[in-house]
Amino acid sequence: MKVSTRVPLSKAVRRGNLLAADCPSREVLKQFTSRWGVLVLLVLKTRTHRFAELRRPVGGVSERMLAQTLQWLEGDGLVLRQAFDVVPPHVEYSLTPLGREAAERVRQLADWIEVRLGDVLAQRAVQEAA
Repeated sequence: MKVSTRVPLSKAVRRGNLLAADCPSREVLKQFTSRWGVLVLLVLKTRTHRFAELRRPVGGVSERMLAQTLQWLEGDGLVLRQAFDVVPPHVEYSLTPLGREAAERVRQLADWIEVRLGDVLAQRAVQEAA
């Protein structure tokens, strides 16, 4: 009896390989997990924000870096930019369904970091003392 060597379609669809130098997933990972990308996703997880409203809770981010981060996240389909044709200009940013899913994953990582921060800082102190 001959055994079929056909691979089911679900397995044939190639996943990214973040460990490979030329994997396009790395570019998404870079934008998604940048310091500002993570913080923007966390803030937008709460509600839709205008640019200035978004900048306030993301302490330390420059206008230029925030604008660039929003462009990257919009380009990756995580953030929706909605411009209203009014004077003065009015632009709102919100998460897309994909962005909401990403923000939830980022929130889990952020929660872990905040819970385990004491352990990490203690380990740093041990390493610095050695």
